[in-house]
Amino acid sequence: MTRPSEILQLPAASSARYTKESVRILLVEDEPKLSAALQEGLQQEGYAVSVAKTGEEGFFLIYSEHFDLAVLDVMLPGRSGLEVLGRLRKNGIRIPVLLLTARDSVEDRVKGLDTGADDYLVKPFAFPELLARLRALLRRGTPEKPGRLSLGDLVLDANAHSVSRAGIPIDLTAREYDLLEYLFRNQGSVVSREMLTRDVWKETARATPIDNVIDVHIARLRRKIDEGFSGKLLHTVRGVGFTLREENP
Repeated sequence: MTRPSEILQLPAASSARYTKESVRILLVEDEPKLSAALQEGLQQEGYAVSVAKTGEEGFFLIYSEHFDLAVLDVMLPGRSGLEVLGRLRKNGIRIPVLLLTARDSVEDRVKGLDTGADDYLVKPFAFPELLARLRALLRRGTPEKPGRLSLGDLVLDANAHSVSRAGIPIDLTAREYDLLEYLFRNQGSVVSREMLTRDVWKETARATPIDNVIDVHIARLRRKIDEGFSGKLLHTVRGVGFTLREENP
């Protein structure tokens, strides 16, 4: 089996490395040796790493699971890395993305950054530099969350911890409020039951989502924010999950 050191000259794992497996990285890379080397090296540093070999697979994983950061190769079979990145940004997905590419022209770098990349690394690269760039992206954290979220006439005020629709206050339980806020933060995207299990219920040790519990809360939340109002906002995407959006005219 090819060792990472044969490709990237990986250093021995340092005592100051990350040890939190809660930091999840998606690696989208179709070169088997490089992919295996990067996955092993990142796991040695304490990261939890998932691997996709195509743009389509990477796109699906980002939508169906939670990741803190994505390392995305530009040249991929099928949908290219730039196509995946452009679609993510168009849909409001703000996950930090580090692009990997063999092209070193200024035009290529500018195109990648303009498409929405947070950083850019040219192959071949030193593994310590990749680690440094990942640490820098993780330190940036997520953008400050807006205190007031709205969709049509539905308003969630995170500062006041209140929800209203058409000016009418809506009384939610703590769990329903957290669920609605999570849907708002992912507005326009489909949220899977797995994502809700992990990010709202905080059940990180479960192998499967708590489907029945989630479905009951979704039904209750839907009744409170949709029944009696014009236009439905909380939608079920069969076989995938849920999304908060206005109905198409």
